[in-house]
Amino acid sequence: MSSPTIIDGRKVSKDIKNEIAEKVEKLKADGKRAPHLAIIIVGDDGASHTYVNGKINACKAVGFDFTLMHFANTISEEKLIKHIEQLNDDQDIDGFIVQIPLPDHISVEHITERIAPLKDVDGFTNQNFGSIMSHHQLLLPATPFGVMELIRRYEIPTEGKHCVIVGASRIAGAPLSLMMLQDGGATVTVCHKLTRDLKSHTKEADILVVAVGKPGLITKDMVKEGVVIIDVGTTRVEDASKKSGFRLSGDVVYDEVAPLASYITPVPGGVGPMTIASLLLNTFKAYERNH
Repeated sequence: MSSPTIIDGRKVSKDIKNEIAEKVEKLKADGKRAPHLAIIIVGDDGASHTYVNGKINACKAVGFDFTLMHFANTISEEKLIKHIEQLNDDQDIDGFIVQIPLPDHISVEHITERIAPLKDVDGFTNQNFGSIMSHHQLLLPATPFGVMELIRRYEIPTEGKHCVIVGASRIAGAPLSLMMLQDGGATVTVCHKLTRDLKSHTKEADILVVAVGKPGLITKDMVKEGVVIIDVGTTRVEDASKKSGFRLSGDVVYDEVAPLASYITPVPGGVGPMTIASLLLNTFKAYERNH
């Protein structure tokens, strides 16, 4: 068994940011404005603010303009929708996101469907989701878009390969299954919490994507030699040896599985950085459509 190629999401993300920054510089040199991303955050969830800060720093790094709209968690759904409609109508805003989770009294579904698809840089609206299966794709869901970009840049073959996806969420597994089918030309199996005998499916995978959020789910006896492993799961696990008191863990038992893999994403540093890179790519795409 040889060592796997580590799929370095941090490096690819940095490459994408550099490519976008060059394009933004050229726009400004031509007297045009930079792409403009707006971010709505409701309440004071610590993790959400960390994610939002990461997105703001990414905007700064590539030269995007950004607007942060922070509302108290007592805001009504009706008022939040009014702010969304204002952003939909604002020609100077190319794209925007509503950071999830939202307070219990606000429906994520109601909010998402009020976002104009051409400004939905998270790729969550039904129209953008459905466009995955068309020849004229719109703004794609950020996390699976990031996974496909990693696969493309590492030149990992997907045509005719058996891709097994564990996890069927609207954010990751479900859209990725469609992208692998439509763009990758793969044969796709989707497993989820009701799947019987998970191991019998994962053992057959040429490409195994795991997006569940359950540390230690995939062990070495569940994969075949030469498999490509994409670990989307990211869970905080208590770890007294760390200064923060926790570490990030993927769904795959990395040390066990890595020796069998041909390619593998680490956690952290694999798929995670690609979500923000995809958000920037979508914002630039929305800007181009707006001009």
